[in-house]
Amino acid sequence: MGQQEKVSTSLAGAVSEGISASLAPVDAELERRYPGDPGTRQPVHTVYVPGEAFAADTVRDWGDRALAALDEHAPDAASFAAVLGLADDLAEPVYTRVRAKLEREPIEDLRVDFEDGYGGRTDADEDADAARAARLIAEAYAGGTAAPYMGIRMKCMEAPVRDRGIRTLDVFLSGLMEAGGLPDGLVLTLPKVTYAEQVTAMVRLLEEFEKARGLAAGRIGFEIQIETSQSILAADGTAAVARMIDAAEGRATGLHYGTFDYSACLGVSAAYQASDHPAADHAKAVMQVAAAGTGVRVSDGSTNVLPVGPTAKVHDAWRLHYGLTRRALARAYYQGWDMHPGHIPTRYAAVFAFYREGFAQAAARLAAYANRTGGDIADEPATAKALAGYLLRGLDCGALDTAEVTRLTGLTLAGLQVYAGPRRGDLTPSAK
Repeated sequence: MGQQEKVSTSLAGAVSEGISASLAPVDAELERRYPGDPGTRQPVHTVYVPGEAFAADTVRDWGDRALAALDEHAPDAASFAAVLGLADDLAEPVYTRVRAKLEREPIEDLRVDFEDGYGGRTDADEDADAARAARLIAEAYAGGTAAPYMGIRMKCMEAPVRDRGIRTLDVFLSGLMEAGGLPDGLVLTLPKVTYAEQVTAMVRLLEEFEKARGLAAGRIGFEIQIETSQSILAADGTAAVARMIDAAEGRATGLHYGTFDYSACLGVSAAYQASDHPAADHAKAVMQVAAAGTGVRVSDGSTNVLPVGPTAKVHDAWRLHYGLTRRALARAYYQGWDMHPGHIPTRYAAVFAFYREGFAQAAARLAAYANRTGGDIADEPATAKALAGYLLRGLDCGALDTAEVTRLTGLTLAGLQVYAGPRRGDLTPSAK
């Protein structure tokens, strides 16, 4: 035993108490504004289907069409890996998991579209399509055929379409309530948001619906779609998107980048409108910083290059989509939008490759941290949280299995969640 150190202090306890009292409002503000990631499953993509085209078999139909595309253009692991440049050790596990995913859960998040993807329809048509979407989604959840997340994209809060958007949302939500209630996986998207006041209007609208239907206050959340330059940089030079998150009063669940509307708003030529354009990178970086710590997730946009036509053309489109998805994942945009069933194979291939490539290293680093055994990287608690979150994301989408994660980390699923933080209101992961 060494010599016991003498501990001396100079400050009275009242000093610490006074400082704590002075910072109490800041403490409360930090907790309110920055609660941290909700810890729930985040889908790897959002698929949107026009309101008039959505049907009871849409989810299964997209999966079947994606499988057919693989059968025609990459019928085995070697051919698929050759197209995408997958390493030899990844070819078989990625291809096998992609096909299994398309059979089991082809779509993770589906939005029935009543905005840009919805053709010129009469009010009666839109009423009928919104009511039908509610009925079909309710039936899908009841029958176990739903995607984990489903909902609608309504029209925006701009004057020309505001009333129509409000009515469509009312018809849809009312239809779900009449069919038994709002499903846990319900997601709503508010597009073309320019001013924080439009977000506030959405909050008031949902409050009124909750009151009318006797729902708990705050039950209904929504995504904010970022499609205008004014939503990134306000007229006074501040980040408008940060004010939008605050205006949502805790209801915002995501910020979704709208590739083509945003690019066009900045005058980017059609041939160069893409999610890797510098203008897109700037917008998403601002979104990411504004959302950090708030519990609001950030989603990338889509590509409009469709994998259709002869095999060579499909392969080109697949390489583009795969590359954009991998690029987004490396930048911590863990979700994106897909426009065609042919995009689904490369969405999952990119996601699965991303998690399987880094799996062994992430597991080893987390195990070393958990066991205090050290290693060649000195990780801190925040990094351990990120490592656990990475592994949980891989589990959620089906890129990883619980058994292999436990084997390499020595941690159970519950143990992983301790390091990642509590998972509140989680949906069943894709595969364990």
